[in-house]
Amino acid sequence: MRVFVPCEAFPSETRVALIPESVQKLTSLGLSVEVERGAGLDSYFLDTAYEKAGALIVTDRSEALSQADVVVRVRKPSLEEVSQLKRGALHISFLDPFNESELIDAFAKTGVTAISMEMIPRTTLAQKMDALSSQANLAGYFAVVKGAERLNRILPMMMTPAGTIAPSRVFVIGVGVAGLQAIATAKRMGARVEAFDTRPVVEEQVKSLGAKFVKIDLGDTGQTDQGYAKELTAEQIQKQQDGMAKICAQSDIVVTTAKLFGRPAPKIVTSEMVTGMKFGSVIVDLAVEGGGNVVGSKLDEEVQIENGPRIIGTGALEGRVAVHASQMYSSNIYNFIEHFWDAESSRIGLNLEDEILSGCVITNDGSTVHEQFK
Repeated sequence: MRVFVPCEAFPSETRVALIPESVQKLTSLGLSVEVERGAGLDSYFLDTAYEKAGALIVTDRSEALSQADVVVRVRKPSLEEVSQLKRGALHISFLDPFNESELIDAFAKTGVTAISMEMIPRTTLAQKMDALSSQANLAGYFAVVKGAERLNRILPMMMTPAGTIAPSRVFVIGVGVAGLQAIATAKRMGARVEAFDTRPVVEEQVKSLGAKFVKIDLGDTGQTDQGYAKELTAEQIQKQQDGMAKICAQSDIVVTTAKLFGRPAPKIVTSEMVTGMKFGSVIVDLAVEGGGNVVGSKLDEEVQIENGPRIIGTGALEGRVAVHASQMYSSNIYNFIEHFWDAESSRIGLNLEDEILSGCVITNDGSTVHEQFK
């Protein structure tokens, strides 16, 4: 089977779908790997490293797409490139399927089996393939690093000849994978950390990291069977905003991580909460690509509120640590292929009744097969 790794077409994308280490593992399974020239440069992986790992470096992107049995990439392809894929090919990437009905239709029409990495089930068996979690982990880390870099003060408490410097206060909203890593990173950097989530079940995790869990009585809340927070009512959102306003006002860094899978991100930090924050403070909106949690945040922009905070809306923060982001995503891709690899037939087995495949295969054999997108 021929696996092709194209250069990412999204302008700001720095990750690569496979790193040389994973290429070597795939070739040892019996797959042939082709990498477009320069595909790994933004992640600091040279073409020579890919060649040493057993990959063939190619320059004709269109030909490689049309001949590949498996195409792996980070971001979704263009409609034009979908039409270049051969019938029966397997395409693996993030697809944003809830917002890309036209793209899904194109995959089905072309007869391509499209795998959406967002849709990998959050189960113990599929944990090693869970790219959403692996990337969110790094985004949570870098959100604090970025916030600290843009803050006008240091994070840890420090004893100085001029007196004691109090630790900065960091407030993390949303305690999923990204939120937990943001908490852990802020604590390691010496900040005083508070966190809030609509799911009371995460309180123990917050406390285990040395942070304070903020309790706001929202009534009946919970989480989905995939571990995501359930959508709140308008009344619950108002209670949440009222409860968080005071904490935001005294915080130096606020990190928002609240996302609703398949739907626009909820507006949690209102304009009143923003203007109520200290001059020189920082807000990092990790949900900005989904519309943002913060009123006033703009994708890939930094907004300075007059006499108020600076709102950082950088998209895909995990891409700012591209070496490790690529390493983790590449491992997710390899683990997926290896798990379903049939050495006897030298093919990737596609039993759509498998719990992992039934969760992430969107199109197959000329039709849309996923229950949520049929």
